[in-house]
Amino acid sequence: MNMRYTTTTRRTTVAVAMTAAFALALAGCGGEDGGDAPSAGSSKPSAPASPSPEDKGEPEPGTAAGEEVDPDAKLAEARGEGLTLVIHQAKRDAGGFVTVQGTITNDSEQPRNSIGWVGAESLLAAKNPNSVAGATLVDKEGKKRYYVLRDTESRCLCTTGIPPLLGGRSTPVFMQFPSPPSTTTEVDFTLPTFGTTSLKISG
Repeated sequence: MNMRYTTTTRRTTVAVAMTAAFALALAGCGGEDGGDAPSAGSSKPSAPASPSPEDKGEPEPGTAAGEEVDPDAKLAEARGEGLTLVIHQAKRDAGGFVTVQGTITNDSEQPRNSIGWVGAESLLAAKNPNSVAGATLVDKEGKKRYYVLRDTESRCLCTTGIPPLLGGRSTPVFMQFPSPPSTTTEVDFTLPTFGTTSLKISG
């Protein structure tokens, strides 16, 4: 046999053997738990994201009004200092919530802000500046008060980031509460700095 051919053959055999051994070593490093190693070009998956409010059956925290309602509908009205709050709708949702939607109008000529509407709770005020997080519903028959829903980080499920209202200007607002029992059809609604008004729940 030709010496050059023998040497080349030996080198090829050694290379093949080393390649096979390297492949076996990689297969053995797939993980102590026996899982498959990531394929080439793939990256380690990150931790799963927290489920969204929709995934958990919860309403999503919002910064503006909820679904569109008739702006001319007037379910109730409450007055504050130079301000009028008109409630357009108080509706039960399928997920066990009551959504209240309305419009706040500055009837005066002076700018008005929403500082007082968030309520007296310091954590809620810190997490929801310029909001209507201080609103409540009271079931007088059931003798129970309902507060605006919030997520695990104390962010309210209501309108936030409300800018100062100039004279004659309006802003839409919404708030979501736990739903009172289905037998409760009327509740008292209160937003700090406004008077209390009675609401009939639909849906």
